[in-house]
Amino acid sequence: MARRRSSLAFGLTAFLLAGLSPSLASLLPPSQEPAPSYGDALISASLGEPSTLVPILASDSASAEVCSLLFNGLVKYDVDLRVTGDLAERWEILDGGLTIEFTLKKGIRWHDGHPLTTRDVAFTYEKLMDPAVPTPYRGDFERIAGLTVIDDRTIRVRYKEPFAPALSSWGMSILPEHLLKGQDLLTTAFKENPVGTGPFKFRRWIRGDRVELSANDDYFEGRPYLDHCFFRVIPDASTIFLELQAQGVDWASLTPLQFARMSQAPAFERSFRKFRFPSFGYTYLGYNLQDPKFQDRRVRQAINLAIDKSEIIQGVLLGLGREATGPFPPESWACNPEVQPAPFDPSYARALLAEAGWSDKDGDGVLDRAGQPFEFTLLTNQGNLTRELTAQIIQRRLKEIGVRVKIRILEWSSLLKEFIDKRRFEAILLGWALSREPDPFDIWHSSKTKPGEFNFIGYRDPRVDELLIKGRTTYDEASRRKAYHELHRILYEDQPVCFLFVPDALPAVHRRFEGVEVSPLGVGHNLIHWYAPRARQRFRLEP
Repeated sequence: MARRRSSLAFGLTAFLLAGLSPSLASLLPPSQEPAPSYGDALISASLGEPSTLVPILASDSASAEVCSLLFNGLVKYDVDLRVTGDLAERWEILDGGLTIEFTLKKGIRWHDGHPLTTRDVAFTYEKLMDPAVPTPYRGDFERIAGLTVIDDRTIRVRYKEPFAPALSSWGMSILPEHLLKGQDLLTTAFKENPVGTGPFKFRRWIRGDRVELSANDDYFEGRPYLDHCFFRVIPDASTIFLELQAQGVDWASLTPLQFARMSQAPAFERSFRKFRFPSFGYTYLGYNLQDPKFQDRRVRQAINLAIDKSEIIQGVLLGLGREATGPFPPESWACNPEVQPAPFDPSYARALLAEAGWSDKDGDGVLDRAGQPFEFTLLTNQGNLTRELTAQIIQRRLKEIGVRVKIRILEWSSLLKEFIDKRRFEAILLGWALSREPDPFDIWHSSKTKPGEFNFIGYRDPRVDELLIKGRTTYDEASRRKAYHELHRILYEDQPVCFLFVPDALPAVHRRFEGVEVSPLGVGHNLIHWYAPRARQRFRLEP
């Protein structure tokens, strides 16, 4: 109980310091107002702190979530997963798909009042292609032959060859040239004080505590109803749940245990709506493929056979997920339905390890080769109970076949910057959140292994490279499907990572907010339309 009271006190103090005060109106019964109301603040919980607020460098979900409210791309996906205009009013596809001509919407301004122009689009492209900028998104723009700024609202993009993700790739956030020209994106003050075009403006970032955003009154799609969005950094899922119960947080992802068993109390159900839908991504055990232990495919296949995925799904996810079979989730048209998960088979796993030269020569229960025991450290991020429990199951199951695993839990930004970016890991337990455009070039292509890029495990396979190129250089979906189905099969057979599970998304949102809806894009896709009726609003900005 002391911990819960302390948590509540911390939550209220945070908002008083931010200039927000709880309103007595929050104690009133639900409003019957038919029309949306302006006001209130949405408080979200984030396990990790953003690493940067420069969107073309944001490779982690904590950074990307904040950036998504601050910046816009030329295009975006609508609720039916069709590409629609964002900053772009319209576009024309010419030369058989080799040229796209975009026209910007009129009157869009950056948060500092400076007008958006096509020079900002050209500048963003230049930064994406600058070898000094360690962006993981360069692969989508390497196929461009050139950009031509026609006028302040019109820009023409020419491609070297057909490129299937060309249009959707321009969902990339656009950067302001007038603020970033001549700046080093790694050290610029902009990374902690960004200026975008999005529905919310940056207010302040208190390291280790929260990021605060305020509504953009001049947003080109209309001012959001909410006055503020706060992202609280709470690196522990149990503490997040306590904050939900204390209503110091309005929106957070639940763990399977919290969703299925801990959130059934009437008080919680009165205050929060829970949602469940398939996430578009997967959790995996990844290897540093420069490590000799993991370079033999038989070793990686053995680890896959030795881990009981159904045990994880039933015991950790409580059935709220499915086994992963490769780089595409089942909802993707690129997923190969013929690829079936390998059965749990520790006996075969031991046989494969023996073929690879691993045996217990000294009888200590740990396999060894050339005098070296088979042991490694598995890293994962702090606060994610699902991953911690999964790591423990992996540790126990691999011990049964003679592989010793040590688990190390690290704070997110430290894991990312000091271990992943610097390749200082043997194995990692992480997840990929994927785009609806299935092109996985940046994750698997052998050219994408530089610091800051997504192929940090160092995977290289000539046939995989060929299929990745083939899948993105044709507009014919049947041909793309064929390439990606083969890619799916090869990656599951090769096991550069152990594909574990596709978890269900389990968000909870406070009931005072109206307009919340689930779509194939998840919850939050229409955040600018969320509102709290006036009688239910909890917070107001103090002068």
